[in-house]
Amino acid sequence: MGRGLGTIRMRVVAASVVIKGGTVYDGTGSAGFRAEVVIQGDVIAGLLPPETPEVDALDAEVINAQGLAVAPGFINVLSHAWGSLQVDPTGASDVFQGVTTEVFGEAFSLGPGGPRFAEMMASWGVEDSVTVDFPRLSDGLDHLESHGVGLNVASFIGGHNLRVLAGGFDDRPLEPVELDRLRALVAEEMQEGALGIGTALIYPPGRFARTDELVALSEVVGRYGGTYISHMRSEGDQFLECLNELLHIGVAADVRTEVYHLKAAGQHNWPKMQLAIDRIEAARQSGQPVSADMYPYTAGGTSLASSIPPSYHVGGMEALLDRLTDPAQRQLMAADIAKPSNDFENLYLAAGGGEGILFFNDLADGTPARGRWLSELAAELGLEEIDALLEIVARQPSIGVGYFIIDEDNVRLGLSQPWVSIGSDAGAHQAMAPFTDSAAHPRTYGTFARVLGRYCREEGLFPLTEAVRRMTSLPAQNLGLVGRGVLAEGAFADVVVFDPATVADRATFTDSHLYATGVHHVLVNGTAVVDNGTLTQARPGRRLRRAA
Repeated sequence: MGRGLGTIRMRVVAASVVIKGGTVYDGTGSAGFRAEVVIQGDVIAGLLPPETPEVDALDAEVINAQGLAVAPGFINVLSHAWGSLQVDPTGASDVFQGVTTEVFGEAFSLGPGGPRFAEMMASWGVEDSVTVDFPRLSDGLDHLESHGVGLNVASFIGGHNLRVLAGGFDDRPLEPVELDRLRALVAEEMQEGALGIGTALIYPPGRFARTDELVALSEVVGRYGGTYISHMRSEGDQFLECLNELLHIGVAADVRTEVYHLKAAGQHNWPKMQLAIDRIEAARQSGQPVSADMYPYTAGGTSLASSIPPSYHVGGMEALLDRLTDPAQRQLMAADIAKPSNDFENLYLAAGGGEGILFFNDLADGTPARGRWLSELAAELGLEEIDALLEIVARQPSIGVGYFIIDEDNVRLGLSQPWVSIGSDAGAHQAMAPFTDSAAHPRTYGTFARVLGRYCREEGLFPLTEAVRRMTSLPAQNLGLVGRGVLAEGAFADVVVFDPATVADRATFTDSHLYATGVHHVLVNGTAVVDNGTLTQARPGRRLRRAA
């Protein structure tokens, strides 16, 4: 009898679904094996030998997986679908890749909120149809579940949420009473199943948090077995120093840590990728629980305004826009962007200037920008590149761009590490309006399929068993999502059936709204959300809690 196969238990007297004829990759990294997957309700009732007679006697829907792989549903450890799922609950761009769980919380989360947090999100272009102001994170996640969602959802507490609640948009240390209030709030959220705290320290106001503040908050997270996960203060010129900060927080707070979207930003920093991996390896060898996640692309994606140093963002978006109306302030901004600095992450220089910054959308005033480089727009506007950057931000502060800052060889190097899981750093939705009204980063549609197709099958960076493990049991174990990430009796029936020979990403930077191919069936909690390659519109997703 093959690995993972068991016998039919007498209590399995009924089944809702049987997946027959496939090769099971159970998420543990073990070799694939032939088995029939029996699902009863929302759980896996058994993994049985092929052609088991009793299986044929079960009154169940049969999914023919002949020649296909059957694996646990993939876990997207870095998702920004908390907004898109409120507009389109299907999460189609991810489920067509086999994703069954979305994890939120890089900088923002659906609570804890308040008027100032809602004001910040509105100023950054969050749609009116998306609710962000929830008293607690647990309220926000319950809102998604109660309104119906196609995928499971879980979340870290957003570092921006916490910073705004206590310190607003001020660049200052928190007062002891403010920090105590946040610690109590974090404890409450952790008791309700939050995964930990997620920060994005290159962006204000989260950037204004001092290291000792992050240690104090993470101590609470550590007591509950959670994780401190961070987009570090720098992935470029101060990459290694900021990695040291994250490792220090892990030791000082006795908390598990993870690096969001591991990368070395900017060509002159590319050699630091191996050094960073070596430091993480050394920490792991010493017993420190630390890991990382990645997306498999050479460009990041964020706002054009992120190229402006954080000091000009103090006070919030309105304060930044006021400064942009002052010619003297603009001149200072331009000078600061033009020169290397250890004080902020200079994305403009990391991208090699305007020839490495790609617009995803046209400007609101009608200026054609979608699919064009900043250097092109600057020439058209008759401005120097940095002056054009500031002018565009002044016109449309929420405009998003792609920054081409990552080395392809470093993508391969990072993906080769056994402690690296996968996250899209994107929303999840159908390829339809209003989402197709603007371009998207291709990672929205292709992250997981690209790992399976290009890097696993075509380049052979790792075997299929390892690719599946990195997307399933690895993040489930890291984040405390019990019963997820494995195909085993008693586990929840989050399942993807795909063709290892054809699974592939199709989305590009110039044609981004293209679904991945090769995924035939996806079940969330035992219910099909993709049936024979067709979206079902079912909403079986649940709010997941970190295990105590």
